[in-house]
Amino acid sequence: MTSYALLGLLTFGDELTGYELKQRADSTLRFYWQSPAMSQVYSELARLTSHGLLRKQREQRGTTYALTPQGRETLERWMREAPVGFPVFKHPQALHLMIGHLTDTTTLVAMLEDYLEQVTTAHADLTEVRRSLAVADGVGEVFHYPSLVADWGLAHFDSELEIARKTMARLRAEEPPAAGATGSDAPAVTSRPGESSEPGA
Repeated sequence: MTSYALLGLLTFGDELTGYELKQRADSTLRFYWQSPAMSQVYSELARLTSHGLLRKQREQRGTTYALTPQGRETLERWMREAPVGFPVFKHPQALHLMIGHLTDTTTLVAMLEDYLEQVTTAHADLTEVRRSLAVADGVGEVFHYPSLVADWGLAHFDSELEIARKTMARLRAEEPPAAGATGSDAPAVTSRPGESSEPGA
């Protein structure tokens, strides 16, 4: 999949160096796909070039890479024919929550509070990406489809924030009262054996 992802990042009409391609991957792929390491980017570029899917050219800023007609045809065939499959859902917070009986509510709530901060930061980062795409996000423009993915990602983050907040509220509501708490400031009335607790009895 990494090779197709890198080919896809070169379909926007520009030629990129390996470093620039890595930067584009970090600013886009990381929100919905694992961004490849720098070493992987260069190894894939070399492999794709050797198969005729990319052409490279020496420029002042370094070696740049561009999609060849064969590369575009390969990518288009993959888009048409390859099964998309179902995304693998790997959620560390959900895994910890599943075995939450091994810890306490305070620990679980703290975990979700930390997750809320992470999602909020990612949402802000993706919002900036979305703003950068607005210059050409109309139908038929170069960033139309990337903008759809960015909007999808923002909706996903909104959903994650809502789920985490509701889960935190539920955990807090289900937390048992502290030891000795009666729910009232008034002292409990007790009776000795054989005595009535009714006033005036």
